[in-house]
Amino acid sequence: MVTYNKPILELFQFDKCDVPKLIELSASVGWDYDEKEIGTVLSSGKIFGHKNAEGKIVSSAAIIPYDTSLASIGMVIVNKDFRGMGLGKKATRKCIESVSNETTIMLIATEEGKPLYEKMGFNTVDFVHKYLCDDYKVDTKPLINSDIFIEEFNGVNIDELLKLDEGAFGDKRTHFLMNRIKQSEECLVVKDNNGTIVGYGLSILGPINLILGPIVAPDFQIASILIDKLSSSHQGKLRIDVPSGTDEFMMFLEKSGFVNVSKPPIMVINSVNMPSRNNTLFGIAAQIFG
Repeated sequence: MVTYNKPILELFQFDKCDVPKLIELSASVGWDYDEKEIGTVLSSGKIFGHKNAEGKIVSSAAIIPYDTSLASIGMVIVNKDFRGMGLGKKATRKCIESVSNETTIMLIATEEGKPLYEKMGFNTVDFVHKYLCDDYKVDTKPLINSDIFIEEFNGVNIDELLKLDEGAFGDKRTHFLMNRIKQSEECLVVKDNNGTIVGYGLSILGPINLILGPIVAPDFQIASILIDKLSSSHQGKLRIDVPSGTDEFMMFLEKSGFVNVSKPPIMVINSVNMPSRNNTLFGIAAQIFG
């Protein structure tokens, strides 16, 4: 009788020492997580996953808890040689168990992952639109708004920016946003004539794309100005993930050279809806952060 030994796999919570192997796992499925991105995930939340007997990381799932009642799951990856063993489900379940069962947990699903999340109790509540751009087209007639001015964020009035983001996103996310600003290439704020911050936008330089987001603005015109300011001097590829219900803004993106390449679902558990948002979020931070 022939017997086969199952590989020995242990579930761990990862730390900074595991970053190189997490980058390797990400690359194995064609994702572009780098040291800075994983560093922001680790400093803002937790990453769980499996290692084999040789210490190779073969699965991962991350959770980023926000200030009150919302958390986001992402970075759910399983090495192709270890699929069909339930590793993604176990790592995701560990993320869910790390927060209160009263916390609304959201994730943005891949096509392959959606059936798994449905079995775990997640429900689709909305969609995001993934836009990529190889050649940004600067508008020959620049958008001008004399009622606002845009400047680099200097760290002053961070509470004002956090409150603005809270209304747009649906929960305050102090720790994450401060980490994300530190990681950013640029953090621009929009101020009105009284000097009050009414919008902001970040750009994050990754290995492949300059990622635009979050983009928070009172209307699509100001959101478009932020995109133009963040994009026009960049020589390379761009990416932005846009919430539903921003049709005029998406039209601007498409005229500027962006292409809508996918429409992944937003799924939640422990709630039937997303927390309330005030329609000022035009670009999310990244799919992992919701």
